[in-house]
Amino acid sequence: MWDRRAGGQGGSDADDKLLPVKRSVDGWLRSTHWQERPFSLVPYSLRASNFNLSIQPLRSKTITRRVHIQTASSPRLTMKIAVFSAKSYDKKFLAHITDNSPSPTELTYHDFSLSLSTVSLANGAEAVCVFVNDVLSAEVLTHLSQSGVRAILLRCAGYNNVDLSAAESLGLFVANVPSYSPEAVAEFALALLQTLNRNTHRAYNRVREGNFNLDGLLGRTLRGKTVGIVGTGKIGVAFARILQGFGCKVLAYDPYPNEEAFKPYGQYVDLHEELLPQSDFVSLHCPLTDQTRHIINEVSLSKMKKGAMLINTSRGGLIKTKAVIAALKSHHLGGLALDVYDGEGALFYQDHSGDIIQDDELMRLMTFPNVLVSGHQAFFTEEALTEIADCTLKNLEDFRAGRTCRNSLVHAGRPLARRESVPVRI
Repeated sequence: MWDRRAGGQGGSDADDKLLPVKRSVDGWLRSTHWQERPFSLVPYSLRASNFNLSIQPLRSKTITRRVHIQTASSPRLTMKIAVFSAKSYDKKFLAHITDNSPSPTELTYHDFSLSLSTVSLANGAEAVCVFVNDVLSAEVLTHLSQSGVRAILLRCAGYNNVDLSAAESLGLFVANVPSYSPEAVAEFALALLQTLNRNTHRAYNRVREGNFNLDGLLGRTLRGKTVGIVGTGKIGVAFARILQGFGCKVLAYDPYPNEEAFKPYGQYVDLHEELLPQSDFVSLHCPLTDQTRHIINEVSLSKMKKGAMLINTSRGGLIKTKAVIAALKSHHLGGLALDVYDGEGALFYQDHSGDIIQDDELMRLMTFPNVLVSGHQAFFTEEALTEIADCTLKNLEDFRAGRTCRNSLVHAGRPLARRESVPVRI
């Protein structure tokens, strides 16, 4: 790329110079030394905030300026990052970024989510760090871009809340944390399964009231039971590995089979013809895409074995809530355990104990004795939060250095994430 420095007052065509200026992947102008030329700046498309420009008069007759363009080796200005949906534990673990970043970094925490009504709080930041329920629609991304934000750092694996096409067209860097302690989520899925199966939650409440009656607490032994897994990324495979230790028969469905990783633990089958009809328990471990939204609906529920239990620790939108309510009322579905919920964005990660919750479908679910709901906490372990902070830091440094980022979701004119398919990783 070339940038023209043209002569100003008293200048001539002979004074015009074409100076080589390199543009790196992250959009920064880079040079290697101070340059002294007569010039007038031609408007340039890059944001002024992305480079350091110093102007100083040198002589009177010809307007000559000394221009210093920040180089890769020059001391960098402090990068400001707005962190949304930040809780106390986020602040504790994300401090790792400011403590370990090779370049100065300043984090500003907001405990509420990013949305159209809060996007103005990102003004002055070069990057935003967001979580699962933050809204990054085309409109929000446009506001971010106009305010100077150049990078979107997701501290989660899912990206269904990001309009990747809009991000790509705006030239935004977007990267996620593709996997963080998959065992944490897999173990929690098993905990939900066994709590629901053995009625541990009901027993706990009874005993606290002095009731030691066992009526209504009958469960089933896991050994020899068939468990269906929808999605065999790292979490799905970790879940299958745990189930093997219980002596379960494991069936799986994934349009992109992870043969090498999953083969030791079970077999792939068709979702509607084999997995749903044969499974005593079904656990969802796939991402939310246009193709997987409401993958559990009236049709798929009718295919399930009567009395089977359903567990979801992935994304709430995988399940059509009205359909599972109907299946529970008819006793066709034997139980439901949710760590995620389709309408969780307005509720989860906040204390609503003193509020009247307006979500009628969620409140109806809570009335069933064979339904468990937790607040999207399957990932919530020290190990997982440490990995999230580490990966977020690496993504940030790749952006700052203009390196190719292995976790980037947009690149070279197109989104890398495959919206039309179900990725095997989550």
